[in-house]
This record gives sequence, structure tokens and C-alpha cells, in this order.
Amino acid sequence: MELHQLRYVVAVARTGNFSHAAEQCHVSQPSLSQQIKKLEDELGERLFDRLKHRANLTAAGEAFLQRAVRILSEVDAARREATDAHALTHGCVTLGVLPTIAPYLLPRVVPGFSGKFPGVEVVVQEDTTAQLLKLAAAGEVDVTIASLPIKDGRFEKSTLFSEELLLALPPGHPLAKKRNIRIADLEGERFILMKQGHCLGDQVLSFCTRRDFHPNIMCRSAQLETLRALIMAGMGISLIPEMACPSDPQSRLIHRSLNEPRPQRSIVALWLRHRPLSRAARAFLDHLRKAATPPH
Repeated sequence: MELHQLRYVVAVARTGNFSHAAEQCHVSQPSLSQQIKKLEDELGERLFDRLKHRANLTAAGEAFLQRAVRILSEVDAARREATDAHALTHGCVTLGVLPTIAPYLLPRVVPGFSGKFPGVEVVVQEDTTAQLLKLAAAGEVDVTIASLPIKDGRFEKSTLFSEELLLALPPGHPLAKKRNIRIADLEGERFILMKQGHCLGDQVLSFCTRRDFHPNIMCRSAQLETLRALIMAGMGISLIPEMACPSDPQSRLIHRSLNEPRPQRSIVALWLRHRPLSRAARAFLDHLRKAATPPH
């Protein structure tokens, strides 16, 4: 059993396709297929059901995949530890960050880290929570920055801070004149939310549902800045994280708090329990905990 065979199995499991896996591993498809077949012969078990356009893990493959990911993670960690044995003068840390967090939090965090460790490269991967956890489980992301709730026992969690979700209104909206805005005041308003699969949209709907309020959803978007632009154009209103609400006077959107209990979201850092963090990733996590303060 060879390490490259384990990497090929993980790549096929992740992509669901031998050809795509071969491209990711920078080998020919026949060579990758041959190595996996050789591994299956050695194990005496099929790891994949080979369909016309897809490869699905068998029961034996599912069990094998978990061990393979763990072994490769340990090998990668050992290599990183050996490389960084004397000083953190170089390295790389890969961050998985929600797109509703990355452009607002990272500019407050990454410059300070890079100032301390100029030889460490920071790679940012933005995606939905589900996709980020998938990448983290495959060892492709070191530290993930996301928002609760996250129900996945494979990850350690460290709460960074909580922030309010503010009501975003276009200029001249009648609600901007109210000193106290209740959830009942939002009846009949058109809402613009993040599209399904983005946790911010789910969090807004969850807050509304707990208060027996069912928003009239006019539009959905995959980008928070697009959502803000649509609000500015008068298409509707929404609840937006405080960190995404600029305090400068040039910002024409109006932001208001709802009456108690105010909607909030908690920002957390996540990393795999069974995968030791590299020195670079540990250093970034320590810096993140100190630098990731709530927005003001």
C-alpha cells in the first residue's frame, strides 16, 4: 500500500469521477485507475462501484476512506512539523471562510498576522458552510471561520465573537423614522435574502420563524454586496451582519436595530479534531482569537 494510492482514493471519493481525480492529482487517468485497482486487489475488496459517468464508494470504500484521510493528514502534519522545526520563517495556512465574513473580518486580521510572520502564505477559500466543512474534512483547509449552528462532531470549535444582525433599509424608507422597530413592523415588507445553502439566509429565516413571522421573500442572492445593492435600489429590506454595515457617512444604506431580543449570529473558528495543526495554522489561530474582535 502506497501513499499515492491513498491520495488517489481520496481524490476519486471527493470528485466522484476517475478522470477529474486524475486531473487533480496530475497523473493520467489510466495510471490512477491502475493504482486503485492494484490497491483493491491487495485489499481483496472493491472500493468503488464504477458507473458510466460516476464512481461511488462501496461500504468497504467508505470505511477505508476515513482511515486514508487520517493517514494522509498525519503524514502532511509530520512533513509540516519537520519543515517548521526551527522557526516559523515560512509555511502556508489555508483558511476556509464564509463569503459573508471574509471581506469584512479578514482585513482586520490577516495584515497583522502577515506582519508577524511575513514568510507564511495565507490562502483563502470562500464557500458555503457545507462545502467548507467538506474541504476541511478532506484536509484541504486548515482553519475554517463560520457561524453557528454547526452540528459536526469531527471539529473542534472556538467562539470568536457574536454580532448583531441589523435591519438594512433604503434611503427614505418609513421604518428609518421609527425609534423602536418591532418584528411586527416588518409585516408586508419585501425581503431580500441570501440564497438557499448560505447560512445567513437560514439564520434570518430562523429568527423570523421563532417569532412567528413569515417574511415575503422578493429576491435571493449569493453575494452580500449584491444584496446590499438591491436594497439600495429599493427592491426590499433585509437583516445584515453588523460587520458588513459600514459606519462611514458615505454609506447611504440605513441600518437599524430591532427591539429585543435582537437577532445575532456567533462567529467561530473550526479545525479537525484528528488532524494536528501545522505551526503556521496554530500561529494563525492564536492570532485570530486575539484579533477577531466584534464590530463596532
